[in-house]
Amino acid sequence: MTRDEGDPTAEDEGGSEGSDRFDAGEPSPSAGTAAATYDRIAAHFSKTREHAWPEVESFLEGRSGRVGLDVGCGNGRHCDPLAGRVEETVGVDVSGGLLREARERARERGYGSGLSFVRGDAGALPVAADDIDLAVYVAALHHLRSRERRVGSLSELARTLAPEGRALVSAWSTAHDRFDADADAEVGFDTTVDWTLPGGETVPRFYHVYAPREFDADLAASDLRIVDSFVSSGNCYAVVAPE
Repeated sequence: MTRDEGDPTAEDEGGSEGSDRFDAGEPSPSAGTAAATYDRIAAHFSKTREHAWPEVESFLEGRSGRVGLDVGCGNGRHCDPLAGRVEETVGVDVSGGLLREARERARERGYGSGLSFVRGDAGALPVAADDIDLAVYVAALHHLRSRERRVGSLSELARTLAPEGRALVSAWSTAHDRFDADADAEVGFDTTVDWTLPGGETVPRFYHVYAPREFDADLAASDLRIVDSFVSSGNCYAVVAPE
């Protein structure tokens, strides 16, 4: 059975230990920078990531299934509404620090039943093929440094989805008015965004800011099929299914 945020201007940006159906593998070496970054800021970052995004809640509305997956789950804030729609949920993140925050949050809020948190890489998800009915991969795709890794992670998501499974994918977008960028461009750009810790230390975080056309092109280049694609609150979103 077994086998990397939202509005970039916002400060509100997602149990039990891993179960037998989800095998924790070592993240790829290229994921090390993201893991180190988010391990460094995990506790402070988690405090500012309280609520599920409305787009995630809208995606989940009316949907249900047996197994759910949150790729790049962070502090687990989207695992809460996801767990209410499925029998079992797994949250995967490359950062051990964020996973500790996620487990504590689930225990404190009482939604840990049927929920597992596993350290893993979006490019090699510790989940069986064709096993996932509902998934969210939000605010994590844009942390992968190369297009090859980003498209590969989308195909990896496709591998995990059941034939009738559906997922919501999101990434930061040039359509946001924070950026002096052309929303109609063919491609976006790479940047770093500093996280400021209490005391003033800044920790740079890598982002690939997607042009909406590029976002759709990367989805089309993967093993996913676009069901719906849209921009909301300056972010690219797509509801996707396996091809």
